[in-house]
Amino acid sequence: MDVLTFNLNNPSRERAERQLSYLASRPEQVLVLTETAASAGCEFLAQRFTAAGYDVEFPRPERGERGVMIVSRLPLSRPDVVFDYLPHRGVAVSVETDSGPIDVIGLYVPSRDATAKKTDRKRKFLEGARLAIPQARPGIDQRLVIGDFNILEPDHTPAYRFFQSFEYGFYQWLGEAGYRDAFRQLHPEASEYSWVGRTGDGYRYDHAHVSDSLGRVLRGCSYVHEPRTGPDRLTDHSALAVQLDVSPAALLTVTDPAESTAAGALF
Repeated sequence: MDVLTFNLNNPSRERAERQLSYLASRPEQVLVLTETAASAGCEFLAQRFTAAGYDVEFPRPERGERGVMIVSRLPLSRPDVVFDYLPHRGVAVSVETDSGPIDVIGLYVPSRDATAKKTDRKRKFLEGARLAIPQARPGIDQRLVIGDFNILEPDHTPAYRFFQSFEYGFYQWLGEAGYRDAFRQLHPEASEYSWVGRTGDGYRYDHAHVSDSLGRVLRGCSYVHEPRTGPDRLTDHSALAVQLDVSPAALLTVTDPAESTAAGALF
């Protein structure tokens, strides 16, 4: 079972159509799409995937807010994981596999600037995430926490003085709670970035953390830079793909959502 996280960057309708073609061509069965909004572009994606037979979990953010959409070729159920603060930014689903259910928790952590208001908002969301995300019991829980965390690992290279201890603290807490950084497990020394600023400085904002049980069947975790660096410029983030050596218990019967869009354009 493979999972991809992809920051949509709240697309326009036109860019959403191009994103749909790309996402529909991906091999991953579960897509965790971040930086969603109650906008024409995101509604288009949700509607086209739903019409094509995918299972879609998309709590619409309130006006001016952002969130997470999960799109799946596997039937989704809802585990008992609840984010009380900014719930559209923490979305949990469960899928059945040959090794039992796997919970997928998609996160889109608020970004911030130097203002107290945005700093407190990010701090409050991360505090709430600690309460919402269950401790991972070794050898028992199968859980993936994935998305755009808007935080860096404490020893990120280069180091940036802007980030505060509570942001690094959430990354450290994930380890204490029983989750491994999937990319670091397979690439302990690699320097890769999922977002690059205008000055050329790189940041590894997009993450996937796996419970002990999933760490044992992790067979791949890599950044997919094409959406960010390719000629189509689908988004301003690189995607992150995770491959797990487990098989889905069942797959939905789906059609190509991009082809459905093309057919609809004829009428």
